[in-house]
Amino acid sequence: MSLVRLIIKGISYSQTQNGAYALILSEVEGSRKLPIVIGAFEAQSIAIALEKEIKPPRPLTHDLFKNFSIRFDIVIKQIIIHKLVDGVFYSSIICERDKIEEIIDARTSDAIALALRFDAPIFTYENILNKAGVILKSGDENQDSDYVLKEIIHDQNTDSSKDLNNKSTEELQKLLKIAVLKENYEDAALIRDEISKRQ
Repeated sequence: MSLVRLIIKGISYSQTQNGAYALILSEVEGSRKLPIVIGAFEAQSIAIALEKEIKPPRPLTHDLFKNFSIRFDIVIKQIIIHKLVDGVFYSSIICERDKIEEIIDARTSDAIALALRFDAPIFTYENILNKAGVILKSGDENQDSDYVLKEIIHDQNTDSSKDLNNKSTEELQKLLKIAVLKENYEDAALIRDEISKRQ
């Protein structure tokens, strides 16, 4: 499978979906965009890394990770968004220490926040870009990315709602525990609402 290099095109805040942000990645040689829904903290961390002049008074979590890595001679070489399952992107951080390469599993938003701090390239596979990539209309980039964000969230909520209707209450309780453990609070809220409807 061939890798496609991505750059960060921007971050969009949804006016209609409270607390939801979309990180818009763009292929370097092409017009497809890869929108990824991220949390507010990660959006802030990425935005700070993009704005080189902004220096927080104390290190953020990703800054701390970078300082820790540098202290122990660990270098992040690249980030690969390698999997897409049920609307969730999975990423790997490829790092190196003493000429030994390691692959570390990470949330995509965290991986990208670190890639910015290490000036590491971001890649995905062609099949992921074919599946989840979009071509934004020309014009107002923020308006387009906000539209894309609304569509992503709507599609995820619609798909999740259909799936949840077919589950037993016991299955929903298990899914709720898993969602909370994975810190996937949006799914947890949907599952909780479905359980509440049945009581």
